[in-house]
Amino acid sequence: MIEGQATVGLEILNQTTENIDYVFVAVGGGGLSSGLSAVFKYMSPTTKIIGIEPEGAPSMKTSIAHKKVIALDTIDAFVDGAAVKRVGDLNFDICQQNLSDMITIPEGKVCQTILDLYNKDAIVVEPAGALSISALDLYEEEIRGKNVVCIVSGSNNDITRTAEIKERALLYANLKHYFIIKFPQRAGALKEFLVDILGPNDDITHFEYTKKTNRENGAAVVGLQLKSSNDLAPLIAKMKEKNFFGDYLNNKPDLFQFLV
Repeated sequence: MIEGQATVGLEILNQTTENIDYVFVAVGGGGLSSGLSAVFKYMSPTTKIIGIEPEGAPSMKTSIAHKKVIALDTIDAFVDGAAVKRVGDLNFDICQQNLSDMITIPEGKVCQTILDLYNKDAIVVEPAGALSISALDLYEEEIRGKNVVCIVSGSNNDITRTAEIKERALLYANLKHYFIIKFPQRAGALKEFLVDILGPNDDITHFEYTKKTNRENGAAVVGLQLKSSNDLAPLIAKMKEKNFFGDYLNNKPDLFQFLV
């Protein structure tokens, strides 16, 4: 596996006559990163190889930090092409020696990269394929004026995941928010929420009454999409002022996953 994926490094070197300063590569089990880095260490030793994992599955980064292979108990499997609980032993040994850096990228940022590549460049990439490009702004100063290669892949893309990708991108950008709203049990309460609480650019994207209500309040799970992340604090303040605020779900992952 390592030797087979090492041919990616040979292809990169064969396709350019210039020196390559940086290569950004996604890391899952470590086959591609170890094979590619071994080729570059032999044929282009000055090239810096930057490995990237999803933030929810930092198996290689954790192992390198502990100087031994560490098996993670749980992972976020969204970036399925690079989300593993344990990297290979030989892969780890090679990556530990050859990688110049090993970093992680939030899944939401990966989703935004997927959308940007599709909307701006008509390029379809899988989540793991977007990791390398998602890391570029973290190295903005180091790579300025340099020759940079990003390994991009797309064969594991599933169009049915588009809605989830958009959702994760909006959550990462702090533009999508979920609340438990306490609607007073009186006529005009919903209209008051729409007119007096929501801003002119706020959209309701999810609305679901819960089964548990009382005579005074009927609780609902409400998803809101904002125009700017700066609109969140004023929105919450108005909810509390008008006694609509029940709870904020984005920072409660267990409750968020159960209700939304």
